[in-house]
Amino acid sequence: MLNCSSRTAEAVLWDYRITFAAKFNTMSLLIVGTMAFDALETPFGKVDKIIGGSATYAAWAASNFTQPIKQVSIVGGDFPDSEINELKARGVAFEGVEVVPDGKSFFWSGRYHLDMNTRDTLVTELNVLAQFDPKLPDSYQDSGFVMLGNLAPAVQISVINQLQKRPKLIIMDTMNFWMDVAMDELKQALKMVDLLMVNDSEARQLSGEHSIVKAAKKIQAMGPKYLIIKKGEHGALLFYGDQIFSAPALPLEDVFDPTGAGDTFAGGFIGYLTRINDISFESMKAAVIIGSAMASYCVEKFGPNRLKELTAEDIDNRVKEFIALSNFEIR
Repeated sequence: MLNCSSRTAEAVLWDYRITFAAKFNTMSLLIVGTMAFDALETPFGKVDKIIGGSATYAAWAASNFTQPIKQVSIVGGDFPDSEINELKARGVAFEGVEVVPDGKSFFWSGRYHLDMNTRDTLVTELNVLAQFDPKLPDSYQDSGFVMLGNLAPAVQISVINQLQKRPKLIIMDTMNFWMDVAMDELKQALKMVDLLMVNDSEARQLSGEHSIVKAAKKIQAMGPKYLIIKKGEHGALLFYGDQIFSAPALPLEDVFDPTGAGDTFAGGFIGYLTRINDISFESMKAAVIIGSAMASYCVEKFGPNRLKELTAEDIDNRVKEFIALSNFEIR
């Protein structure tokens, strides 16, 4: 009998349980991204104004695994102190978050279609984000892991150039908009990072290849050694050289709001790697599962509300569900 219940999967869960029970390590995580307001409409409900932003989702997810988290963003005077205080209580430092007292925070409004993968942007108001020119405090210079949220490539490059010491891992997110309007700067940023996260349509646009495998090879040749291609309800793919890891997506009965799921995935992914202080391909496999588990919780309520409720037991149970999806035996 060939047992394909996957030793790797068992190792993932065992390693996860050990590190989740351990104390937070001294390695710090730097997250750069937006903190914003969203207005959302899905087939399952509607909210006129709720907290959002890539850095917000990522910080909530990552804080389950590592502290401190060095946050870099910009908000207006309208951003609630209560939200900031909640994140501070989770070990998120705000020294790098600029507050513009008389300004308004970034605002986005969107409507999702029935498949929850397609959405229409209704309103985009950059507000204070239009003047975002991040400056890293000296206290942030010890960050060993860096996550660059979906921002203008020029901003991502600026942050990297301010780092006095090369971090152990720099990951970045981007989108098709930057491929349309800032491709040269995007290619420059890709040469400076270790891992890129994009969805499948963005990978095809960036590479000019329809085949995901060919697209991955072309993107890796642009700079990042590692590549994660997110496929929504179909899971995610991790590429490193000729090695490929496919992570499933958990079938859910109710998906209320997919906004922030990708940023939650990224936060869980890099938060876990920061905790174990290891960037091997095997550890990244585990991190993909952790990120997927966190994202699966994110979509169960509007905004980051579900993430605020999570316990260690919740996360552990969801990781078990993901591993069970891939367990099988061949007799």
